[in-house]
Amino acid sequence: MSELSLFLKENKRKRENVKYAATRTLVDESGKPLEWVIRPITTTENDKLRDESTTEVQVVGKPGQFRPKIDTTKYMAKLIAKSVAEPNLYDKTLQDSYGVMTPEDLVREMVDDPGEYSALAQFIQEFNGFTDINEKVERAKN
Repeated sequence: MSELSLFLKENKRKRENVKYAATRTLVDESGKPLEWVIRPITTTENDKLRDESTTEVQVVGKPGQFRPKIDTTKYMAKLIAKSVAEPNLYDKTLQDSYGVMTPEDLVREMVDDPGEYSALAQFIQEFNGFTDINEKVERAKN
């Protein structure tokens, strides 16, 4: 097998879904936290989420000049919603039960403990390959 053939799509390893208990407040009959299914997103999906979360803002003191600004809170909410495969955050019955209309708002209502929401966001970022730049610097030093 030539080295080039190793790069062919059929040789690419498939990333698998994982389970994660996002909150202690949603439990099964025995009191065990429900596990959510988290799926990996693609680079294309991530680019779309970033675009949807970015606006153009005027550069101070420079009329007619603009720069992109990403709304990180909006981006993170979209990343979480896109990564959750189960429960189905797009289900109208589930959204109606929490009185919301978007998957992003539904996650915030279902995981309404700020610490748990932050932990979910961090888990999803790491699962999708986003790591802390400081960790990379430390690894490079060693």
